[in-house]
Amino acid sequence: MKKIYNFIDNIIIPYVFTQSDEPLLFRELLKANKMYDDGLNLEGKIPGTRIKIARNIYVFLFLWNIVLLPFSLIFHKLLAKIDCHLLIVLSVVGTGLFFATYSIFKSWMIDRVALKTIKEAWHNHYPHFPYEKHHKQVSRLYGKALDKELPNKEIQLYILDHMIEED
Repeated sequence: MKKIYNFIDNIIIPYVFTQSDEPLLFRELLKANKMYDDGLNLEGKIPGTRIKIARNIYVFLFLWNIVLLPFSLIFHKLLAKIDCHLLIVLSVVGTGLFFATYSIFKSWMIDRVALKTIKEAWHNHYPHFPYEKHHKQVSRLYGKALDKELPNKEIQLYILDHMIEED
């Protein structure tokens, strides 16, 4: 499974996404981390990252055909003998399934890139705090800082002070 994720991160993501060489700014990291932790749609909201829709569709079509072709070869004789009305219904269901799975695939790819970008920026801004342990805490503290309407300059100090206190 690790090889598959490595392939996705090193081959597919650079092919499908355009990413800036510049790391996320501190404020952008906090906003992206909060949106990711809250489960919000991140499409178009990660600075420096842009999806190439056509390439994403090509990758999805390739994966779709890898899955679909073996099934169609296995069930070819059965499908050839089915009534044409049933085949029309199956094609409508298959088309709906195609577009639904593409939407899921696109969201998954965007979330994967967002997480990768957030972790890279996290390493720059919070090198002494592991992401897996502190990302929810930072998200919560950022939300509190926004509720208190703290100025941008004080947010970083506010979050660091509270992270140290809670540890």
